[in-house]
Amino acid sequence: MRKVFAGIIILMVSCVVGQAQNAIPDILRKIDRISGIQKMEVAPYSEYYQFWFEQPVDHNDPSKGTFKQKVLLGHKKNDAPVIVELQGYNIWTEKEGELSNLLKGNQLTIEHRFFDQSVPAGGIPWDYLTIKQAATDQHEIIQAIKKAVYPDSKWVTTGISKGGQTTIFHRYFYPGDVDISVPYVAPLNLEYVDPRLQKFLDKAGFNKGSGFFETDNKPNCHWAIRDFQMRCFLNIDKLVPMVEKYAEDKGFTFEIVGGVKRAVQLMILEYPFAFWQWGQNCNDIPESELQDADALYENLMLVSGPSFFEDKNIVQQQPFFYAALTEIGMYDYDIKPFKKFLQDKENITFSFTMPKGVEQKPFNDRQMKDINKWLQTDAEKMLFIYGGIDPWGATAVELKSNGKCRKYVRGDMHHGCRIKHLDPASKEDVVGVLKGWLK
Repeated sequence: MRKVFAGIIILMVSCVVGQAQNAIPDILRKIDRISGIQKMEVAPYSEYYQFWFEQPVDHNDPSKGTFKQKVLLGHKKNDAPVIVELQGYNIWTEKEGELSNLLKGNQLTIEHRFFDQSVPAGGIPWDYLTIKQAATDQHEIIQAIKKAVYPDSKWVTTGISKGGQTTIFHRYFYPGDVDISVPYVAPLNLEYVDPRLQKFLDKAGFNKGSGFFETDNKPNCHWAIRDFQMRCFLNIDKLVPMVEKYAEDKGFTFEIVGGVKRAVQLMILEYPFAFWQWGQNCNDIPESELQDADALYENLMLVSGPSFFEDKNIVQQQPFFYAALTEIGMYDYDIKPFKKFLQDKENITFSFTMPKGVEQKPFNDRQMKDINKWLQTDAEKMLFIYGGIDPWGATAVELKSNGKCRKYVRGDMHHGCRIKHLDPASKEDVVGVLKGWLK
């Protein structure tokens, strides 16, 4: 865990070659909502700072208190574009992102409200964890840094997965904050459980030429996955003690989901989504004739391990789950093929992840549909990147006739798809579009 300094540190700022002294910390100090400026060394930036930005818990009523939001700033040149990395979770790296590298830009990284240390004293006030409140956090930071440090630069927001969703939402609520937005692998779920997600899984992995996607994996990978799940359920009494031993070694507990056996059931049900999300190889699935529990355990742990359902992870990720259940949507688990192994009567949702004592609000599907309509009509200079075998791509943004935005899909790529993974012609086109928009 990084050390947080409560006071303002006096920094000696080196001169940037070929420019006058930037004195960025001196400029930041003029923003009365910034504190705890800490200098860091992060290549390839000539200057790099971590600081804390004070935000209202409720932007509609500042009397309800404040919290401090973690922000990073990497500086290259005064007139370079500013790439804003919008995190959907906590800040997971200080490193240069893909767009900052491609566009030779400065980089501003903003932690999402109520993740990690960006939390009010006393805990998370769940009613104020909304996409509009988060977008306003980002608006306040962008406007403050734009006015104080980079008033003449072009601005670009970007984010990955939930960060990509965050990028979409910020641009929807504050379209004038930035010039360009580049969301990566960002789903736009139009319902609490968007049926397009299950439809994807129902089609994924059939023979080449099925019209869904091309794969070099073994024929009928779809049924190999289903068969693997079935064998895991048939051998669950052997798998449970193996997972239990692993959990003991790791210090994992599973009280929230209802115990180790329930965790193993969820691991098996999660397997297809996890398999396609991260592009696993069907040839690694144990052969259908093999009933050896060790082989089943090894592949299950590789593709769909228990950490996703472990107590500490669920608590750490509860801001995500809360948002998924109330505003941004989530998948569920289709139990029909496995009913004889389960006591559940209906598909399993992620309602078990709701914070204790917090009532689940009705899902705001109207908001997602309004955003979807805006993307298809009024959104401008937004460029979307998706992988074709990523289940989250099933609810990808559909631009329809909106020629003011662009969308690129690499058909055989998973949730890790980035610009660098596109074919050479598409990559060249992406860079050309972005540079054209910057001009």
